[in-house]
Amino acid sequence: MALNIPGLVSLSVFFMLTLAIGIWASWKSKKDQQNRNPTEMAMVGGRNINVFIGLFTATATWVGGAYINGTAEIVYLPSKGLLWVQAPLGFALSLIIGGFFFVNQMRSKNYVTVMDPLQETYGNVMGSLLFIPPLLGEVFWFAAILASLGATMRVVLNISGSLAIIISACTVILYTLLGGLYSVAYTDVIQLIFITLSLWVCIPFALMNSATESIYYTATHQSHQDPWIGKIEKQYLGRWLDDFFYLVLGSIPWQTYFQRVLSAALPGQARLISYLSGLGCFSMAIPSVIIGAVAASTDWNQTSYGLLSPLERGESAMVLPLVLHYLCPAYISIVGLGAIAAAAMSSADSALLSAGSMFAHNIYRKILRKEATDTEVLWAMRISMLVFGAGAAGLAFYSTSVYDLWFLSGELVYALLFPQLCCALFAPSTNTYGSAAGFLVGLLLRLMAGEPALGIPPIICYPACCLVNDTYRQLFPFKTFIMLLTLGTIVVVSYMATALFQRNLIPRRWDVCNIMGGTSTLMPLQQMEKQMGSSVVALEENQA
Repeated sequence: MALNIPGLVSLSVFFMLTLAIGIWASWKSKKDQQNRNPTEMAMVGGRNINVFIGLFTATATWVGGAYINGTAEIVYLPSKGLLWVQAPLGFALSLIIGGFFFVNQMRSKNYVTVMDPLQETYGNVMGSLLFIPPLLGEVFWFAAILASLGATMRVVLNISGSLAIIISACTVILYTLLGGLYSVAYTDVIQLIFITLSLWVCIPFALMNSATESIYYTATHQSHQDPWIGKIEKQYLGRWLDDFFYLVLGSIPWQTYFQRVLSAALPGQARLISYLSGLGCFSMAIPSVIIGAVAASTDWNQTSYGLLSPLERGESAMVLPLVLHYLCPAYISIVGLGAIAAAAMSSADSALLSAGSMFAHNIYRKILRKEATDTEVLWAMRISMLVFGAGAAGLAFYSTSVYDLWFLSGELVYALLFPQLCCALFAPSTNTYGSAAGFLVGLLLRLMAGEPALGIPPIICYPACCLVNDTYRQLFPFKTFIMLLTLGTIVVVSYMATALFQRNLIPRRWDVCNIMGGTSTLMPLQQMEKQMGSSVVALEENQA
């Protein structure tokens, strides 16, 4: 296949347009920066993002390349189908639950990152440990997005995937470095609009292609082999529920989400952004579902793709760009490619900014250099983004393993970070001992459950663990079970530690985490004398 010159030119124009908008947003942020904290401007937009921009950037954060490609792939796969497309509903419920329960707690205290309440409750050392899973998740996510974009460009444009990865990474890193959240938010607006228009323009051409049967017929008639509606077999119900709860609850404790809602001017606006973006996220899956159904209803031998189907060639993950390329006219498929590129970049910039913000604010400022100025923190964020972006681009060349690593790190965020965040916000009596115990229990149990995609065999076989193609698979909802066990461990160990120190069953000099400093009702004698002395002095001053 020859190089697709028109597609290459069109994509170059789109990249330059995105970069130009990012640079303009950077200029706008500097103009608005007067009398504002520069680090807050970069990390949360100076808490001045309006509802319209906030809605677009929050929706675009979730509607990435993996979202639209993955939705089409699952609908297309005979072993899955529409009933296994959980991300649209899962993400939508996640955003609604986040808006209802978490936004007020985070926004009312003017937190900057999702790590702030964790460090405030459990201390900087514990906070730095909890920082590792989301950091790995953001870097692996960025790498997986770049790898997916590179593979798509290789299919449609016939250019080197490595070149596509490098160009995409450089573009995203440049405008994110220049303008922070402002650049990310404003480029998200144009990217989301482009995704919506491009995919809906392509759908009529794909539906009317002579090689494609009616998707209504292929979904409802049992005579058609492998209807794309799919089914959930009884033995897989536990796994389906586990994945669903993982998407709903595990999508909350990410900086990419809180960066958007914390950038709103008022708590009410933050909640509204969260609710509306949930609806937007759900609706953005509709074009991908239709394209997946078209792919399942197509006789690929009647197209220039050839005799074997994408499933038989092992190219199911590329089914969306394949539909755009082989079932749509050339000029339409180019538009669709722009949608995929826009979706990838809208998530990649969010992941990069989130990783840099957490490192600069929670690690550099609060642990490494507590006396750092705002300018120094800003430069720490920029340098860390450059390092994380370069590392992710390097990892993107190992696409399959990177995606699996991201999935595992996302499960660690669900098992470890979600219960920690819930306890920090809603059970402030929990302490560092409980947090550390919960972290250790959750980490060990998740790693011992194994990971088939990475070739890690399970040490613990939960109920319904079975051997499939020489690989053990956990069909029990173990991810949610581990999350609940972590939550219970944090609460129980925190209560026990407090009780043991209060009753002097453990000497207070062994309280290395100093949990009794502000929570104990049995105050040490020296502390009581100090407070009584301060009260007497204050009373004498008032009388004088």
